[in-house]
Amino acid sequence: MSERGFYSIGIAGSKTPANVGTLWRTAGNMGAAYIFTVGKRYPVQASDTIKAWKHVPLFEFPGADEFLAAIPKDCKLIGIEQTDHSRDLPRFVHPERACYVLGAEDRGLAPEILSECAHVIAIESERCLNVAVAGSIVIYDRQTKLDAAE
Repeated sequence: MSERGFYSIGIAGSKTPANVGTLWRTAGNMGAAYIFTVGKRYPVQASDTIKAWKHVPLFEFPGADEFLAAIPKDCKLIGIEQTDHSRDLPRFVHPERACYVLGAEDRGLAPEILSECAHVIAIESERCLNVAVAGSIVIYDRQTKLDAAE
């Protein structure tokens, strides 16, 4: 499946540009088709040491409506959020075409985005993870599971 499908990942309401830059760096290293932000503009800064912006496009959506309207055809929206109905990441089977979205660390995913998710997954931990770290873990989980399936 590594030759088929694609994925993207982004942050809705990111508080800091460093989180976007760090996630962009991981996405660039792990084969993301693109990354995105919803409701926050990304300024280039030091955490993107590989200059991922040269290789992985960034889409900036002003709000949830614009973001939801732009999800690619037949692509599953996957929320990364701790809710009562989240599925544990170790048991999650990643779809061939996925758009992963994380919420801001202080507010989580907005209800209007969360309600549109085909799946919501969570990373079990005692405390809240940094949003870029959580996204990087999901990217790594996707890659290792797809590699194992080959």
